[in-house]
Amino acid sequence: MSNTHRPLICAHRGASAAYLGNTLEAFHGAREQGADWVELDIRVTSQGELVVHHDATYADGRVVWATLASDRPKEVPTLEESLLACAGMGVNIEIKNSPGDFGGPDVPEDFSFDGQRIGALMARVVASRPLSLSEGQPILVSSFDWSSLQQVRDLLPPLPTAWLFADLDRDPLQLDRSAAAGEVAVNPWEPLIDQALMNRCSELGLQVNAWTVDDPDRMRELAGLGVSSIITNQPAQARAALEL
Repeated sequence: MSNTHRPLICAHRGASAAYLGNTLEAFHGAREQGADWVELDIRVTSQGELVVHHDATYADGRVVWATLASDRPKEVPTLEESLLACAGMGVNIEIKNSPGDFGGPDVPEDFSFDGQRIGALMARVVASRPLSLSEGQPILVSSFDWSSLQQVRDLLPPLPTAWLFADLDRDPLQLDRSAAAGEVAVNPWEPLIDQALMNRCSELGLQVNAWTVDDPDRMRELAGLGVSSIITNQPAQARAALEL
């Protein structure tokens, strides 16, 4: 995500204050509300399909990894459908692949959640779409899981990646590692963002994408600090706050 004049507005799971998040309706709503980008979450099913869903379980209690994409709830789109619905906007794809984040204790022994598997699946999907990097739809891949991001970089080098974090103290060298790996950005939890963090990221050549921000005063403060994008549930409110 580049920024020359103002923070880009990224709709968190689409326009999720007005629509059910991570749905095609929310993505269309994000466009209507003037979002520049959409952030969405992907999970893998038992057959290696990628669906767009935040939680490890569906609303009906079924575990995502234990189902087929064909059996998903009707409101849950695939990654392919979501990329098409986000035409005209950039897409921040968050890989949900953190340890212990799969919604059930009995993961089959032959079912791997490692970064290589997720990264390979995502790279294949993105590379196969008619709306790809070459067609002008910017894509950023983010995750809390470092191995997933590394596999994306290895398998599809043109795709930029960004490390997601909510606690920098656990790994103070992660910013340096991100820069050394060629990441273009980091996506920190917004309370962590201050002038010191912005200065350090600037030194390392890392853009900063703030999540998740719905307070207009904080949006303006972050804009003054120079963040590259503001990830928000309310893109129309963000435009108003930033006087766009």
